Amino acid sequence: MPLVVASIGWPVLDRIRIGSTFAISPHGLGIAIGFLIGGWLLGKLAPRRGVSAEHVNAIVFWSLIGAIVGSRLFYVIAHYSEFRTVGEMFAIWRGGISLLGGIAGAVLVNLPRLRAWGYRFFQVADPTSICLTLGIAIGRIGDLVIGDHLGKPTSWLLAWTYHGGTLAPPFVCRNGLCSAQLQGGHVETIQRTGAQLIDVHGTVIAMGAGVHQTAMYDMASAWLLFGLLWILSRSPRREGILTLTFGLWYGIARIVEDSLRIDKRFGPFTGSQWTSLAVAILSAGLLIWWAVHPKAPPREPDGAITGDGAVSTGSDTSGA
Repeated sequence: MPLVVASIGWPVLDRIRIGSTFAISPHGLGIAIGFLIGGWLLGKLAPRRGVSAEHVNAIVFWSLIGAIVGSRLFYVIAHYSEFRTVGEMFAIWRGGISLLGGIAGAVLVNLPRLRAWGYRFFQVADPTSICLTLGIAIGRIGDLVIGDHLGKPTSWLLAWTYHGGTLAPPFVCRNGLCSAQLQGGHVETIQRTGAQLIDVHGTVIAMGAGVHQTAMYDMASAWLLFGLLWILSRSPRREGILTLTFGLWYGIARIVEDSLRIDKRFGPFTGSQWTSLAVAILSAGLLIWWAVHPKAPPREPDGAITGDGAVSTGSDTSGA
């Protein structure tokens, strides 16, 4: 086993059991709390940008519907070969959702409403990006509780070590040993003494004191991004800056984080990485374009008094 510089870890908790028949998933509980707090904050921030409280409530409600549908739909599309029946595709309670799919679903379901109500997209998206980032940061706590989104074996400073409990799928745990069947015939095992990644031929191709806990990385990144967006929002800025900053930061973060996992790939990237790459490129492109072509100040109306006391006619009399 490689030299261990440091590591972190805790016993995982797959269910909070109430009695003998009822149980709550910490994963779902974390998502719900993050969504509720994010929705509450949106109710505080969006009205400052001219969005009515009634419309905010409707946006939050339809975002919930769109997020549920989109998160499952994107996951099913990316893992279509793993499902045998249509019923399994709808069994969201068995696990399997995509955060990026949930965001896409929430956006798409609200676009017609924003247009009907006469709001500009970035007018609503800018405060939403702050609240979404906070919701992600809080929601990821549930992933950490159940031991979800585990990556490749590692022995670096923040290697996550197994301290007991039943890990989230695709891991199956028995007698203190958890194993997962991964893409390409790879098998990853993790136990208290360390983690290994074994190829289809049974050869150990990676080992470490623990594994990369990508949900923890994502949570830390989201908290940092939330702080940045909050600071940026304190001063007047062009509409869209906050949204595009979120798209660029979070897109790059997901590309890096998913590279530490073994998941179904389409070419060199996972489905989430392809989506993140597209969002990051689009966000970076618009930010660069706006930097090169800054927004013109509002045109003075006819008859307005200029700074030198002259009256502006709103027309150019300088000649050709």
